[in-house]
Formats: sequence, structure tokens, C-alpha cells
Amino acid sequence: MGVQDLQTFLESVALEGGSVSVDLLKIARNVCQRQQPHNTNRKIRPPGGNKLRLIVDAENCLDRLYGGYYSDWACGGQWNRMIQYLSLLCSALENGNIEVAVVFNGTIEQCRMDEWKAEQANARQKVGMVLKHINTKGTPPPKVWWTPPITLRAGLRMALRHLGVHVMCTMDDHHQEVIAYCREYGFHGLLADDAEYAAFDPPRYFSSENLKLTYKSSIETKEYMLSVLTKSLNVTQEQICIMAALLGNFLLPESELQDLYRKINFVKKEEDFAESSVRSLAEFVRTLPPSSNMEGLVIAVFGSLEDKRAARFRQSVQYYLNGTASGFLKYGAPAKPRQKNIEKKNIPVPKDEAVVDQLVFASETSEQQRETLQNYNLLTANSVLSSDFAEMDILIKSAEGTLVDSLLDDSPTSSTDPLQRENGVANGGVHTGVKEAQDAIKFSSGKSNSNSSKQSGSKHENIVVPSVSPDVLRTASLRHQKGLMAPTILHVLSTQEVRLPCLMEDEGNREFPPIHEIYLPLRRRIYAVLFNLHHLRYVYTKKKESGELAENAPPPDVVVKEWVYSRSNPYQTPEQVKAELLPWAVPTLQRLWFGPAVDDKRRRMRAFLSCLNSDTPLILNTAYVPQHMLIMACVLRYIMSQDRPILRRNELDSFLCQAFNPNLMNVQHLQELTLNFVLSRGVQLAALFMKGVDMAILANDACGAPLPWLMCCPWLYFDGKLFHYTLSRSSHAKNILEVCDNYIERVVKVERMRKAILEGLDFKFVKVPPPQFQTGIPANYLPALPLPSARVGPGARGRPIPSRGGQLQVAGVVVGSWGANYGYQNNLRQGQQIMPAGMTPYRARGRGYAGAAFGRGRTPKPITYPVVNRKSQGNKKRNTNKSNKEKQLKGLPLTVKTDNGDVQVNEIIANSNGESVGSREKSEDCAKTADHKGQGDAPSLVSV
Repeated sequence: MGVQDLQTFLESVALEGGSVSVDLLKIARNVCQRQQPHNTNRKIRPPGGNKLRLIVDAENCLDRLYGGYYSDWACGGQWNRMIQYLSLLCSALENGNIEVAVVFNGTIEQCRMDEWKAEQANARQKVGMVLKHINTKGTPPPKVWWTPPITLRAGLRMALRHLGVHVMCTMDDHHQEVIAYCREYGFHGLLADDAEYAAFDPPRYFSSENLKLTYKSSIETKEYMLSVLTKSLNVTQEQICIMAALLGNFLLPESELQDLYRKINFVKKEEDFAESSVRSLAEFVRTLPPSSNMEGLVIAVFGSLEDKRAARFRQSVQYYLNGTASGFLKYGAPAKPRQKNIEKKNIPVPKDEAVVDQLVFASETSEQQRETLQNYNLLTANSVLSSDFAEMDILIKSAEGTLVDSLLDDSPTSSTDPLQRENGVANGGVHTGVKEAQDAIKFSSGKSNSNSSKQSGSKHENIVVPSVSPDVLRTASLRHQKGLMAPTILHVLSTQEVRLPCLMEDEGNREFPPIHEIYLPLRRRIYAVLFNLHHLRYVYTKKKESGELAENAPPPDVVVKEWVYSRSNPYQTPEQVKAELLPWAVPTLQRLWFGPAVDDKRRRMRAFLSCLNSDTPLILNTAYVPQHMLIMACVLRYIMSQDRPILRRNELDSFLCQAFNPNLMNVQHLQELTLNFVLSRGVQLAALFMKGVDMAILANDACGAPLPWLMCCPWLYFDGKLFHYTLSRSSHAKNILEVCDNYIERVVKVERMRKAILEGLDFKFVKVPPPQFQTGIPANYLPALPLPSARVGPGARGRPIPSRGGQLQVAGVVVGSWGANYGYQNNLRQGQQIMPAGMTPYRARGRGYAGAAFGRGRTPKPITYPVVNRKSQGNKKRNTNKSNKEKQLKGLPLTVKTDNGDVQVNEIIANSNGESVGSREKSEDCAKTADHKGQGDAPSLVSV
């Protein structure tokens, strides 16, 4: 059992009318004319205009926003196809008077840690099956194992921001904040697929899993009828919350409720387990007291108030009640007192103008953003729409028209924007979010110190928790909410804790180190930038020089807890990771983010490049590295700078060649492109690169965004499908010119970018492994061992087909010839069998062979090759040539009958022209020279 059984039952056919197919465009035409009455309790009134307003939980529809289960999703992501799909979807929504707000999970909920571990275990199992399928089949995996491509969340945030869609990241409790936004700002419905939302009873509940954009320009999905659910179970919405608590959730897991399930005595059936559990539990809940009588409810469930599960059960029931329409007003009431508490602590409350100022970095000026937008439009001017979407003919530019406004003002001050000013009623506004982040820092300081002292156990370490500037924390909180910053930054600043999910890598066959381990030095440098480690060391040095500290006082260190999976530590305890100084004096984080001087701009870029081992002259030369490929160049340089070589030469060239391929943004071309074979190493290299892109975006945000966010978009320089196609070509091509389709201009660009990437590096490429078919014998060695073909029947094994070819003569004229046929047996060529030392291969007796040569130390006799010689006139009896058989047994020279009489075989072999004596004039087209070896390394074909 589990709370998800409630969602499963809602979607099943057992609940008739529980889910109904709908068209959102038709709903928008009807709903918008019946606006809900204004609620005076709302802080922001719903905006005017006839629009259907929906909030989308992105975590439930990552595959839908990506565009569907493309067959090549495992290759690293088809980012331009995703952009085209999102452009069409946003245009269809805008033309249909539908406004959406997409919410990403930006929380690090400690109470849901077990759920996150279970999700990672499921993801690891899928990744294992995907890589096993690719290793055995060599084809893209099926969609049932779909796993979000790496960097998908960051790519979606940038793509939706580019298209002018409202984007938000939650801070404290994802589900509560989503339903709070839905109710607080007058959204008409919610798109998700989560049982907890079903318990919250939103205004309208639509399925995000079934969301699809059709060729008829309709947006279809399913609507879950919660009224049908309560009517079928004969319970109230309040009792649905009690059921959700008793089904098992993150607060009170189902493993602790087994005695209750035995008490209910429901029947476990594999085919309808969700239906039987929900209905049995509904019968039990109908007999319980209401939630207003919490003590009586606890006694009825557990039999005593002293039960150790009673407190968590109360908390679980209250959690779901807070999300309902009636419980929402009570839950959101303490927002104003929290606001007063903040003012009492002298934390400045920013006005709308201050919010706008704090949202932007000093590097994000209006001129810079206009220039970036112009460059972006030039780069994407040649993008081609896929033929799948061509019939819709939807105006993509309508969505891009709002891009300039969103760039110049990432947080409009209009009171109609539901996602711009506050963090929702659930956590008391954005200022409460800052306060809670500060409280989390104070809480984590003591906790981190205790953990560090326990694990390190060294007296020579000085683990400190540095204070974070209120301006920095407030800016990080605001940018986090708007989806303008990687969520990891706020996690590090507030809790000093990071969760690293599993990636597309083979844990059983490590061709290179684990991906998270490769980027560990990069993360350590980012932590040093965020916590001003250089400034802490500088203060420590000054205090030590002035005598305030003892001579043996250790320098301060900053530790961040990382939840990363390994065989020795499968998410049991976090790893204690120390920050690492950059090789130069990095300014403080406040200076990097808000410094307006020209030197501050230069230091921002240098800090970003230093984190990625890319602080070299050529890397910033646009003649070598275009601006939109700077992320790619830095990531590849970081990979090449590792102590252990990771890439092969052709793999590095494949990354660069596909980036300069003019078909990179041609979605129609990429859709028609087919991959004949998918390599597991190529899949893992794409995952390694895209994780590097994700980490580079994190480093860019941590250093104050020196590189404009539009130049960080992965669809400008990478496509997984095109990369695998280019990688396959590079492994067989003679040179890089052939990989670049013989365009010398592209070769020059690739050579220049490679030079910038490898500048000053003592790099090594991984050696290409030898072909798998080699068996220890030289490839050009083919012993004279024609074996019987496997295609002949059992009775014909004594007369094998000659494996070295022959000629067909009719009346002395060569009318046909055939080449060598070695065949294959036991994955070895028949001429490549390995014999014990001192043994020669066994030769089968039969027509066309000079005899048998076998045993230890015996040398085989020369073998002649048969020619089928038939007369064109007459029907004479076939001459069996018995004299040759007798000569063969006696060891005498063999002879062959010709028009000029009997001729010895040795004379024919000695003939320099290699022709039959009687047919020199008639077989000139088949003449062979003495140097010609036929096919492979076989000797010349002769007529016998």
C-alpha cells in the first residue's frame, strides 16, 4: 500500500468516470467567461482577461515537456527538438488563451529523504537495464525505461524563460507551495500526477502524463474527477485526507502500519490491489471520528494516545488538511505575524523596485542582454522546423516576442504576476523564505560542526561555518524562486548540503572514473567561491601575523555534505567535502555578484574559467572559441585536464565536429537521421559531457553570471543523436575532413577550437582498443587450411568446396571464376585456427587436393586448384584421369590434359602469366600477373 494507490485507483477503469478525456482549448473558451468572484482574503487578485490559468508541476511531466519518449533520449538529449516542441506548445497555449506557470522542485526536504533514495534506486535500476540493452542489442532502449536526460531541468528552465513562460522553483515544501500558489493566485486548475494533490482537492485536476499537442492544434489531456472519487467511496474530502495519512507517506510509512492493515483485513489481489486497498480503507475510515476530534481519531486508529506513531499520524493528517480549500485559509493565516517578526529583527523589507534590483546581477545590464539576444537570434536564424510539426503552422515568433521584455525585466513589478513578489502563503512570503534560510544556516552550523568533528577526528582541522551576507542570501532566494539560478546554490548557502542523483553510467564496467568523482574538484572550487574561502584564509593570515591566533592554529576550512552513491556508501551517510582554493585572490561573493566596475567584470569571468581549469588566453578568443561554445570548450578542457585520460582523439573531434555541423539546429534533418548502432561508451560520454555542462552552468551562476544565460543553452552546441552519428563516422573515417563532409571551412574551425582547448595541457588520449576479432595471430596470416563448408550436407563432407576459388572452362575458354570463401566457424576464420606447437593443421582428403599432410613436423604438399572443364560438342564419357590418381599415390608429378597434350602441373605454376597453356589467347580478361595475389593473401588462381 501507499498514498500513490489513491492516484492509481483514480486512474483505473474500476472507478467509472474517474478520468475523462478533455481538450484544454475548449475548456478555456468556456471557463474564462465565468471568472471566479474576487476573494478579499487574497493578497493579489486574479488578473482580468479571459484566460484559463493553470499551474504545472514540472516534476510530474518532465517527459511531456521534453516532447515525448524520443527513441534517442539515452544518447544525451535532443535539445533542439525539445525547443521546437516547447515553442509550438507555448504558441498553442497563447493562441488558446491559456496561461501556465511551471513549477520545479527546488527544495531539499529532509523529511522526504527516504523517498529520494527510493527514486534513485529505481533510476539506477533503469540505467542498468538501458546500458545492458545497448550492450547486447546496439539499439536505442524502449520508452518504458525512460530516464530524464542529464541537464534536462536546467535546459527546461532556460527554454521556458526564453519563451516567456512563468517559471518558479519551490523552496521549503514542494507540494504545499504548489497548491498554495494554485489557491492564492486564482489558478483554475493543476496539471500533475501525484496522489498528494488528489488529497488536496485542487479546483480542477488535470493529468500531466496524458498531456499532448495534436496535429489539429488541440491540447488534449485527462481530467480527474475528484467528486466521483468521494462519491464512489462514500467519504468526504476530510476523510480522504485521513485515508491518505493511513495509506502510508513520507511522514508515516506504510511499513509501520502493517498491524492496522491486518486489522482492516482487506484482500490482497495482484490485479486490483490498489482498488481493494482503497475501498477497504474507505470502509474503515467511515467508522472513525472526524479530524476535528484528533484525540478520538488517534485512539480509534491506534487504541492509545501513547502510541509512538500518534504524533506523526496527527502531523500527516494535518499536512493534507492544510492543502484543502478549507484548511488553506487557516494554514496561510500566520503569514502576517511572520512579516512583523522579520521587521522586528531589522531585516529590511524590499519594495518592488528593490526586488527588481536584487534579482539581477551586476553583469546583467540592459545593453548586454540586448546584444546577447541579437547574437542568439543570429545563431538560431537557420533552425529548421521538423516535418512532424509543419502541418500545424503555429507562429513560433509570437512566443519569442515577449523575450525582450523578459530579458530586460526578469521580475516585472506588476501585481498581476503570481510568481514575482512572494514565496506563497505556505511559507509566509519571500522574506520568510530568507528568514528560514538564515535559520537553516544557524541550525546547520552547529550540526555541521558536530558531524565534522566526529568524522574528521583530527585536532589539526578548523572546520568553520562562515556567515552569509543577508544581501547575498536574499538575492539567491529571489533568483531561486524565479528559476534564474541553479537550485544547488541556495542549498549550499542555506544548508551546506547537496544531493547528487545517479547518472547514465555503467557501474560494473568502468572505462573511466565515476562522473561525480570527475567533477569533484570543480564542486570544491565552487564551494570555495560561495563561502569566500580566500577571504577567510586572508583574515586568518592577518590575525596570525598580529598575534591574535596561536602559531599552530590550523587554517579555516569549509565542509559541504554531499549525498553521492557508491558501493561502499549507498546513500547511508553524506560525504564530507572540503572547499578548495582557486590559484588566485578571488573577491568575495558579494563583490562578484554586485560589483559594477570593469575589474569586477573581468574577475567574474576569470573565477568562472578558473573553476573549469580554462583560464588561458585562447579560450576567450572568439576567433578560436565562439561565445556560444565557451561552455562546451571549458567542459572539454576540464575533461582533458584530468590526471587519468578519458577521451580518445576521435571522440574529442566528434564533439567539435557535431557542434560546427550546420544541421545541428535542423530538427527535420535530425529526425530523419537514423543511428545504425548505439555504443554504450558513446552514451556514457554524452552523459559525462552533459553533466559537465550542468556543472559549468552552476559555476557560472556562482560567479555572478559572467557568461549570459542565453549563451549557456545546450541546444546551441550539442545534440545527442548527431553526436552519436558523428562518433560512428569518425571511428571509420580516414581523416577529419571526411567527418566534416569535405568542408575545409569546418575543419579549420574544429582545428582552432581544439587548439584552444588543449592549449598548455599535458594531455593524453586513451588508446583505441584492438578489434575484438583478433585472436593473437597476425591479421595478414592465413594458413592454407580450406575446411569443409558448414552449408554442405553430412554426406558431402568428404568432397568439400574449394575455399580458395577456381575457374570454369568450357571448351578451353574461361567463362567464370570465383574468389576465396573462407567461411566462419566459432567466430574464427577457417584459415586462422590455432594448433598446438609442432602440429600442422589437418587436411581432409578429397577431390582437388594433393594429398594429406598431418601429424607432427610434416610439411604439406602443394595444392592444386580444380577447373571444371567441359567440352561444348559431343556427349563423351567423363575421363576420371586414373593415371593422375596413381601418380599421386606414388609421388610422381601430376599432369593435366590440354589441347597440346599432357602438361605437368609444375609447368603451369611456373608460367609467369598464370594462364592455361591451351587458352592463352582466349582468356586475356582473366589473366593474372605474378604479383597479383587474388583475394586476400591467397596465391594466384591457376587453371588445372
